Amino acid sequence: MKQVYLDNAATTALRPEVINRMTEVLANTYGNASSTHSFGRSAKALLEQCRKNIAIYFNVSASEIVFTSGGTEADNLALRSAVRDLGVTEIITSKIEHHAVLHTAEQLQDEYNIKISYVNLDGCGMIDYTHLEDLLKASDKAMVSLMHVNNEIGNVLDIQHVAKLCKENNALFHSDGVQSVGHFKLDLQTIPVDFLAASAHKFHGPKGVGFCFVRKESGLRPLIFGGEQERGHRAGTESIHNIVGMDEALKIAYDNLDAEKEQITSIKTYFINQLKKVIPSVSFNGGCEDTTKSTYTLVNVCLPLEPSKTPMLQFQLDLKGIACSKGSACQSGSSQQSHVLAEILDEEKLKYPSVRFSFSVFTTTEEIDYTINVLKDIFNA
Repeated sequence: MKQVYLDNAATTALRPEVINRMTEVLANTYGNASSTHSFGRSAKALLEQCRKNIAIYFNVSASEIVFTSGGTEADNLALRSAVRDLGVTEIITSKIEHHAVLHTAEQLQDEYNIKISYVNLDGCGMIDYTHLEDLLKASDKAMVSLMHVNNEIGNVLDIQHVAKLCKENNALFHSDGVQSVGHFKLDLQTIPVDFLAASAHKFHGPKGVGFCFVRKESGLRPLIFGGEQERGHRAGTESIHNIVGMDEALKIAYDNLDAEKEQITSIKTYFINQLKKVIPSVSFNGGCEDTTKSTYTLVNVCLPLEPSKTPMLQFQLDLKGIACSKGSACQSGSSQQSHVLAEILDEEKLKYPSVRFSFSVFTTTEEIDYTINVLKDIFNA
């Protein structure tokens, strides 16, 4: 059976170079980076070199990169410390954020009685920047938490504009950059974001490792207590091989960014055009059809299928070897509808199945042709 992987927004395949680099470190640099002997010093040197390398891509200081287990921990670290330690009394966010942000904000509301305000969205799920500014002006001590690239519909936030609004209104700004780091250039000297979350497995690195950019002198306190690793920001022995894998994956991603962006954009455009040919009544959720408003790595498709065909759609695609998703992989075990689509689609559109197809540099036009033919057969059956 043909195997086609179109779920890169959930996770990406490890690049061969990353596997080789990680294997080398696992075999040869196994010391604890907190140990003072030569094995530990070798591990520490490698750890700090990776930190410096990663910082360069974002034009920040190495001391502003805190290694974490991934994006969820990084989001929790920033939000929880902002409320617990930095005096934040209001979190301004949107209803289409990742649950790592939404559920954390709700928990903080329960614990600290903070206010949560949700910025208005237009029909495509784009942020209403005027309403955001109004919320900021009415707030005393706020943190804005808005993701750079939406993981389900691909909308791209004007992160520079939001950062400017936050600065003008003395608010902190946290952004979940899990879907954008490794795919977009982010100069954090010109974009005055205070906290940014990233996860290696979204740009062909290993799972279980990420980082949080923490603006210098932010006052952030740790989420996990224990040892003094990560300059006291995050206790626990660092996973050197995973951090090296992330560093290697990020290097390859940014060294080849322009060429790979062009390649993946052409794949996305080809997918949209071919799908429109075989199913003219198809529609696209959010701003994902417009490459000027969305990431080049995904599309979220609303398929006008008969109700009887809807429940089995994903099962049929899987039987044909096609990997895709209804939305965030973190919610795939839930029977609940996507909270993102429920927020932006009307009741009529919600009756139809929506599927997210996400692409990488390894996606081929032959795989797209196969997928389009399968979708055509399901639609016409």
